[in-house]
Amino acid sequence: MRHFSRGEREVKQERPSSGAQPDTFEALRAALAQRIARWTDGTEQFDTAVPGLTLYRHDEPTEPMNCMVGPSIALTVQGAKRALLGEHAYSYHSGRFLLAALNLPVVLQAVEAHPDRPYLSLVLTLDARSIAELVLQAEPPALEGQASLMPGLVLGETTEKLLELFLRLVDLLDDPAAVPVLAPLMCKEIFYRLLMSEQGVQLWQMASAGSHNQRIARAIEWLKLNFAQPLRVEALAADVQMSPSRFRRHFRALTAMSPLQFQKWLRLNEARRLMLSEGIDASSASFQVGYQSPSQFSREYGRLFGAPPRRDVQDLRQKTSADAAR
Repeated sequence: MRHFSRGEREVKQERPSSGAQPDTFEALRAALAQRIARWTDGTEQFDTAVPGLTLYRHDEPTEPMNCMVGPSIALTVQGAKRALLGEHAYSYHSGRFLLAALNLPVVLQAVEAHPDRPYLSLVLTLDARSIAELVLQAEPPALEGQASLMPGLVLGETTEKLLELFLRLVDLLDDPAAVPVLAPLMCKEIFYRLLMSEQGVQLWQMASAGSHNQRIARAIEWLKLNFAQPLRVEALAADVQMSPSRFRRHFRALTAMSPLQFQKWLRLNEARRLMLSEGIDASSASFQVGYQSPSQFSREYGRLFGAPPRRDVQDLRQKTSADAAR
């Protein structure tokens, strides 16, 4: 398993003054934490009746976990978490949120959590259609001087307004009949606030037809569906109407990986899933995900997960059995 190391660059963002009174911010944070704690009592993940809204809880720090994060905002209200994208580490807590503008392979780890004070957060999926509608209606923020090569993962300030909006959204869970009517309106307001924030440039790029971000997002979607196929970067660049050099440059800027590294990540994680969930042996799994050489598969698997396939799967099964026996 990939662990965080000292060599990784910590992405930092100082929290500017939002004009909110500290006691007001803390009251909203505490209220939202109480709601999330109630709904997640006895579970680490609660998929709510609000489309795209998931609540999370960890009673103790977790091991680093490889996962694909889709376009979303992750808002922590208690404890702290770290995300690793390439060599960039992002720490976020009750003063920060994490915004992902497209599908990205990251390593996530809850680093501050305790049974008496669990890690509590929510994740809201970004709805591309709603954001595109807002882009047509809203006055864009000043984007001059913004770097064109930006990572697809950014940290932002958690404001009093964001906490208030999310508190209202979570409170809808106690009124199921109102969810279909009010939840889309509340989510749209959240998306608007994000668009107008300092991190909004990523969402404007995501929703703008023909932007580099949107073209890279299309390429990522192709890779997700066709990771077992041979990859010709030049052909994929042509499919999304970019030159190979520009495509490689923007792909790495957004994902912290080359297209081939991204494909490798997809293949290895799918192979791990096949071995764990379907009991397939390592050699068969390697061929299913597109490898021609089991030995190459084993080497690359060990680099990503920290152990050869068989030992890694055995360790994961033992850990799962131990957790279930508690």
